Amino acid sequence: MERGITAFGAYIPRIRLERAAIAAAHSWSFPALRGLGKGSRALASWDEDAVTMAVEATRGVDAADAGSILFASTNPPFADLQNATLVAAAVGLAGDVATADLAGSLRAGTSALLNALRSRDETPTLVVAGDARPAKPGSAQEMHYGAGAAAFRIGGGDVIARLIGHASRAEPFVDHFRATGEKFDYYWEERWVRDEGYLKIVPAAIKTALDQAGLAATDIAHFCMPGLLPGIAVAVGRKAGIAAEAVADGLAGQCGDTGAAHPLLMLASVLERAKPGERILVASFGAGCDVLLFEATEAIADYQPRRSVADALASGRSESHYTKLLSFHGELGLDWGMRSEGGEKIALTQQYRAREQLATFVAGECGRCGAVQFPQLASCVNCGAFDPLRPLSLRDEPARIATYTADWLQYYPAPPLYFGLVQFDNGARVMMEIVDVDAGGIDVGTPLRMVYRVKSKDPERHFHRYFWKATPVARQGD
Repeated sequence: MERGITAFGAYIPRIRLERAAIAAAHSWSFPALRGLGKGSRALASWDEDAVTMAVEATRGVDAADAGSILFASTNPPFADLQNATLVAAAVGLAGDVATADLAGSLRAGTSALLNALRSRDETPTLVVAGDARPAKPGSAQEMHYGAGAAAFRIGGGDVIARLIGHASRAEPFVDHFRATGEKFDYYWEERWVRDEGYLKIVPAAIKTALDQAGLAATDIAHFCMPGLLPGIAVAVGRKAGIAAEAVADGLAGQCGDTGAAHPLLMLASVLERAKPGERILVASFGAGCDVLLFEATEAIADYQPRRSVADALASGRSESHYTKLLSFHGELGLDWGMRSEGGEKIALTQQYRAREQLATFVAGECGRCGAVQFPQLASCVNCGAFDPLRPLSLRDEPARIATYTADWLQYYPAPPLYFGLVQFDNGARVMMEIVDVDAGGIDVGTPLRMVYRVKSKDPERHFHRYFWKATPVARQGD
C-alpha cells in the first residue's frame, strides 16, 4: 500500500505581538531594529510550550490508529523525559504506541517526516513538530522568532500527497548553535551563511531530489523553505532554477519563524490550496539540509483540514505590551507579591495514578443513573452507587460557562485569572481555568472548548504539570 500524507493540522498561539512594539522598546539602544518592525509574531502564552502546541495541532488529525508518534522540536520542555509520550497520552493514543523525540536541528521536523514516509511499517505514523524558541532581548531573532506547531498523519488509504523524491545532506556547516544548558542561540555572519551555506548546500540537494523523480525545477508549483535571512528562499529557488512565483509565503509577517515546525507549517499551508498533480518541494536547512518532493493526488480536492493554517493565522489577537514577552520567557522579574511565593512541588505518584483523568481529561459516567462526574470518585455523586464508572472523555465535548470570576488578587502569570463552573453538554460540571479571553471578556453561556496547557511550573525542580483548560470557541476556526 502506498504510504503518504493522509491528514494534517496546525496550531499557532493566539497572541500576536506587534513587532513595532518590540522595536519601540529598544529604540534607545538598538534603533536599527525599527527596520524589522513590520507585522507581528506569534507569542506562546506563559502556559504554552512545544508539547501543548503539538497536542493542539494533533487534535486536528484523526490518528487514533497510529502505531507510532515522532515529536520534533529544538526547544522541548524536557531534555530527559520523552516529550512524545506526553503528546501521545494527551491525544489519547494507545499505550503500546511507539514514541520518539527528534531534536538538535531546525530540520528535525522534516527529518521526522521523511523517516515516517520511508518507513515500511504498515501502521500509520503521527509526525508532529512544535517550537517556541526564546531569543535574547534586543536581538534580530527576537523580532523574527514565532511559535507554532504542525501535525501530519502518514499512512495508506486516502493519500492527499505522496513523496516522489527526497535528498538529505549532512554537513558540519555551523550557521548557528546553542550549547547544552544555554538558553539562547548564537548566530554566525549572515553573508557567509547565505553564500557558503544555503546557496551551495540546498540547491545541490534539490537537484538530487528532482533527478530522483525525473522532474525539472520548472515543474515545481510550490517551493517551501524557511529562513531568517531576507529573501533567502527566492535566492535558493533562483539558484536551483525554480520560478520566483513558485516560492511559497514564508508566513513570517503573520506569525514569525516557528523553528523545527516551520517547514511543516508551510507545507500544511500550501496543501490547503494545492491542486491535484501539483508538485511541492520542501527544504529545511541546519547542519546540512533535507529536501522532500511531493505530488498532490486527486484526493486533495476533497480534503478539508479540521485545523488549518489559514484559520490559525486569522484567529490572532494583537498585543502591544512588549513586557509580556519578557515575562513569559522569564526575562523580567516582576514583583508579584506574597501570593506568588507558594511551592509547586508535584506529587508524581498521584499524577501517575490519575494519568487517564489528567492527561486525556476522562470523566466517569454512572451505569445506573447516567450522571457524569469529574474527577472520578469511588461512588456516584448523584445516586451513590459503587459500580465502576464508564470512562468518558471531556476534551472534545461542547461546553458553556455556567458561572465565572475574573480574579485580580490571586497570583497569576497573565492576570486576571479567569475561572468558573463549566457546564458540558453531556451533563458534567467542572470548575476550570478559562484562558485566552479577549478584552471584551466573557459571559454566562459563552461556548467553550478544551485546550491542553501547562497547569503550573515548579521553579525549583523545573517540572511542568499539564492539564486541560477552557477557552472561548471563537478562535482557530472552531
